[in-house]
Amino acid sequence: MPNMKVVDIAGKEVGEIALSDVIFGAEVNAAVLHTAVRAYLMNQRQGTQSTLTRSEVSGGGKKPWKQKGTGHARQGSTRSPQWTHGGIALGPKPRSYRVSMNKKVKRIALFSAFSSKVNANELVIVDSIATETYSTKTMANMVNAVSGAKKTLIVLPAVDEKVVKSCANIPGVKTTVYNSINVYDILNCDKLVLAKDAAEKIQEVYVK
Repeated sequence: MPNMKVVDIAGKEVGEIALSDVIFGAEVNAAVLHTAVRAYLMNQRQGTQSTLTRSEVSGGGKKPWKQKGTGHARQGSTRSPQWTHGGIALGPKPRSYRVSMNKKVKRIALFSAFSSKVNANELVIVDSIATETYSTKTMANMVNAVSGAKKTLIVLPAVDEKVVKSCANIPGVKTTVYNSINVYDILNCDKLVLAKDAAEKIQEVYVK
C-alpha cells in the first residue's frame, strides 16, 4: 500500500506513514464483518429480563368457584395466565446471549474493518492527539479540522485522561485505545481518526 499522509490537529499535512497491506489493504470480508458485529451486539446484552410464571405469582391458592353448576368455565386458580394479575406463560427468563468467535476470525474481521475505512477514504492519521489542559473546545476544533464527520472514532496509543474527558461532551465523538478497538466501533463511525503512534502500535501487534 502506498504511504498515507499524516496531518496535525489543524488538518495540515506534516508527513507520511507506511501502512501495512496485511491490516489496511486486506480483502474486505462482509460475511465475517457481519458475524463480528452480531457477536459484539449480542455480548452487550445483559440477559436479565424475567417474568413470573403462575407458580411465582402471589395468591390464587383457592379455587375461585366450584367446578360445576355455575355457568362459568371451570377455573382452578385466579393466577392462571388468562387472568388479570396472573402468571406469564412462556415469558422470558434470565439467560446468556454470549456469542464467541475464534481468534483467527476476529483478526480477519478487524483487518476487514480497517481496510473498508481505507477503501472508503474514511481513515485519518494524526501525528499527535493531545491537549495541555481539559478543553472541549480544543478537541472540537481538532475533530472539525481533521474529520468533519457526524460520528468520529478517535484511537489513542494510551489512555489520555485530558483527551478522553475533553471529547466526552462532543456529540458523535468517541475515544478508545488501540488495544481496545473493536469492529463495531470502526464500522459505526463516519471517520476513523488514528493517532500516528496508535497506528504504529497496531501494526506492531498484528504484523508478525
